[in-house]
Amino acid sequence: MHDENLLQLIIEDLAPAQHLLELLQEESIALHGRDMRLLEDILARKQSLIILLEQHGKKRSQILVSLGLPADHDGLEQLASHSSVGDQLRAQSQELNQLLITCQEANTLNGQSIQLQQATTANQLRILHGGEPPTLYNAKGSTSRLVKPSTISQA
Repeated sequence: MHDENLLQLIIEDLAPAQHLLELLQEESIALHGRDMRLLEDILARKQSLIILLEQHGKKRSQILVSLGLPADHDGLEQLASHSSVGDQLRAQSQELNQLLITCQEANTLNGQSIQLQQATTANQLRILHGGEPPTLYNAKGSTSRLVKPSTISQA
């Protein structure tokens, strides 16, 4: 009975995990286009899916723990080895795990994209605000700093 409940929870998580992957792919496109409205919408939808997946993950863990098994892949494997739906449990669990790994990879790429855009924006702001004054050589061949840097708007 517990094995069938666990299988049902895994199957129910496949659709939200797939939807999360699609949102992450859509987020990547929105990040490159810097579409903030779309990004806000995607974030809200992502959060609800993540909460749902976390809740189901906790339920799956509770089922395994209630059976005296570890709440991880080994526990699932032990349950599957004594279950009539063991092959289905293994297959669906593997499919869900692969989907979640793909989501994690897409999320990492999106995070890297955000960091790159933040660095670019910070550099642009530094330039616009005058940044560090350029170092120039004086007549003696040593370096000298300009007295006052000029921002682009003052140049």
